[in-house]
Amino acid sequence: MFHWFRSTASAVAVLALTASFADARPIKWARSGDALTLDPHSQNEGPTANILQQMYEPLMQRAIDGSLRPLIATEWKITDDPQVWEFKIRQGVKFHAGQDLTGEDVAYSLLRAMQPNSGMRGLLTSIDTVTAINPSTVHIKTKGPNPLLPSYLTGILIMSKSWSEANGAGTVQDYKEKKDNHAVRNANGTGAYTLVSREQDVKTVMKKNDGYWDKTVKHGITEITYLIIKSDATRVAALLSGEVDLVQDMPVQDIDRLTATPGMKVNLGPENRSIFLGMNVAAEPAAATDVKDKNPFADVRVRKAMSMAIDREAIKKAVMRGQSIPAGSIIPPFVAGYTKEMDAVPKVDLDGAKKLLADAGFTNGFSSRLDCPNDRYVSDEGICQAVAAMLAKINIKVTLNAQSKTKHFPLIEKNPPETDFFLLGWGVPTYDSHYIFTFLYGGREGKEGAFNGTRLNDAELNKKITSLTSMTDLKKREATVAEIWKQLHEATIYIPLHNQTLAFAMKDAWDIPVSPENRIDMKFYAPVK
Repeated sequence: MFHWFRSTASAVAVLALTASFADARPIKWARSGDALTLDPHSQNEGPTANILQQMYEPLMQRAIDGSLRPLIATEWKITDDPQVWEFKIRQGVKFHAGQDLTGEDVAYSLLRAMQPNSGMRGLLTSIDTVTAINPSTVHIKTKGPNPLLPSYLTGILIMSKSWSEANGAGTVQDYKEKKDNHAVRNANGTGAYTLVSREQDVKTVMKKNDGYWDKTVKHGITEITYLIIKSDATRVAALLSGEVDLVQDMPVQDIDRLTATPGMKVNLGPENRSIFLGMNVAAEPAAATDVKDKNPFADVRVRKAMSMAIDREAIKKAVMRGQSIPAGSIIPPFVAGYTKEMDAVPKVDLDGAKKLLADAGFTNGFSSRLDCPNDRYVSDEGICQAVAAMLAKINIKVTLNAQSKTKHFPLIEKNPPETDFFLLGWGVPTYDSHYIFTFLYGGREGKEGAFNGTRLNDAELNKKITSLTSMTDLKKREATVAEIWKQLHEATIYIPLHNQTLAFAMKDAWDIPVSPENRIDMKFYAPVK
């Protein structure tokens, strides 16, 4: 962790394909949902990050094998002061609008990402100060020694300070209040592709950046057209007809058919993401239920009863068509802190669930609204429909509110949240438990808890979570992580459903593998025939 990481030709080529780039061509890429915004620091959301990473770049990037590779930073180390990291900034890099990238842009971007409106601020809670020492050197001082800091910087994209300030984009978009800035619909990064046009929820067009700094990238893809096709059937039909080349959100019911279709290819793989249910665990009555004098979700017996009523294997078989891994915890196997014991899938026990509900005072059950996205996760609305049917067996009557992620996520993000029972999925780009803790369990007084729709706010727990960012004794840190997970797991703050697996379907002229991050870095791919 403490040695210098150097950029070499072999490191840069880690993800590059061996296929010839002579037959470079455009690609049409379809998904069910659009990027929420082009402001690089507004939303910590997968499809948004996937589009932005074509145009913007972070200091370093996580490769498809999970390792860190240098991008804007060529090398990094902890200085003689254990609280200060030094990053060497790549020279000769230009933004799309022509500005030279310097350490000032890096410092500006990190500080911008720490603003109150930023969806990325939870990644940077350990940072005290950011200083551009000179054009090629940036120092980041943390509040305590943080040997894991680089892992938290892979999602922080670098903007041009002069461009942002000149265009009134110095303040991060307030997405919840729909307050826009110039960066919401315009882009000026250092990435391999430049923005040509954008029609929200319709399409985004990007073309190759001829001035891209990494000359080992040959641009096997000359132009990217990112199309939003919400209907599963229409998306598949577009692929079969040749209208699109790649479908990233492949409907599970069509995998076998596409696999058997001449001229088509389907790549499968696990994602570093769990899918789960969240509930309002605070004491006050929950507006979404028919119980007016108390909140049923605040009783751990109710939450455990709900978990016992959900048949995860049935969801895997009937809804996911085998493309899920039933889970007993919300931490994916990729992540440090995961244990098989904690991930044991709860057994379905309807009688036991009914007894727990009766013990909690809900012999006749209760009613509630379940908020669910219908264009974000694999079969998300279908999962919610299945959950509703399963909970009905223990007299919990669920009304489903399924809508676009653009309306669903603000229900969770608002403070206080405007949902009492919801479906959410969470990927872990840092591969570390702290990322889950800080975003999903942390209290909202500070920078933590951006997606904590549960209202959980435990002062002692918050202290433990914060302490993880400065623990250099890794054994002590592992023990603290295990202690936190034990507490949260027993409390059933969330109800885990499964870890998501992915299917990318494409014309057989392409061979784009599934990434655990569910992201495609188009600059590394080219037609294979």
